[in-house]
Amino acid sequence: MIIRTLLNGTLSSAEKLSIIVPQLIAVLIILFVILPLHELAHGWVAYKFGDRTAKNAGRLTFNPLVSIDPLGALIILLVGFGWARPVPVNLNNFRHPRVGMAVTAAAGPFSNFLAALIGAFIYVGVNVGIGSSTVANHFAMQMLSAFIIINISLAVFNLLPIPPLDGSKIVASFLPQKGMEVFYRYQHFFIIFLYVLLFTGALSGPLSYVQNACANGILWIAELPFRLAGAL
Repeated sequence: MIIRTLLNGTLSSAEKLSIIVPQLIAVLIILFVILPLHELAHGWVAYKFGDRTAKNAGRLTFNPLVSIDPLGALIILLVGFGWARPVPVNLNNFRHPRVGMAVTAAAGPFSNFLAALIGAFIYVGVNVGIGSSTVANHFAMQMLSAFIIINISLAVFNLLPIPPLDGSKIVASFLPQKGMEVFYRYQHFFIIFLYVLLFTGALSGPLSYVQNACANGILWIAELPFRLAGAL
């Protein structure tokens, strides 16, 4: 996201700065608030399904220092999606292992979609109530827009069925036992494949399409109460 703005040759330095600053603030909120929430969601759901691993490791916390992965954070800063340090989970402790694994994995992306929806409600509310005519309001709208987009990007990215992302655990929960064993036995190769896709930009097109569809859906939900109230 930020790197795309920096590389945009049609913008002046002042225009780039006016875009990058609200984006940077949104990224910092993501790193220090939303990523801990994402990992806390994993750990809390795992705890509810009978696994105390995250709790015993001190990971049921909003402390960002235990959640931030330096490389994942850098990628979020540059392109708008990435990852945090995963919460330890032991599926052997789940009362219902397959269901527990699927729901625990889905909890993280769900928290990002929920954060995006809350951001969208605020965005629409600010737009309806105040508008974006002043510099301060325009700045707030840009920050909220970046906040929404990054959360959606994180959710969609983490739902990819490639280890170690959350989507791989959801997919694995539906595989037969032998298929699950093979899936995790070769996960290191999948991780290399993921890095190749990331750094070659092969994921950009498909991810953008899904992210745009999700953003439109979330914005429609956020606008619905205002439409029903006649404010839009």
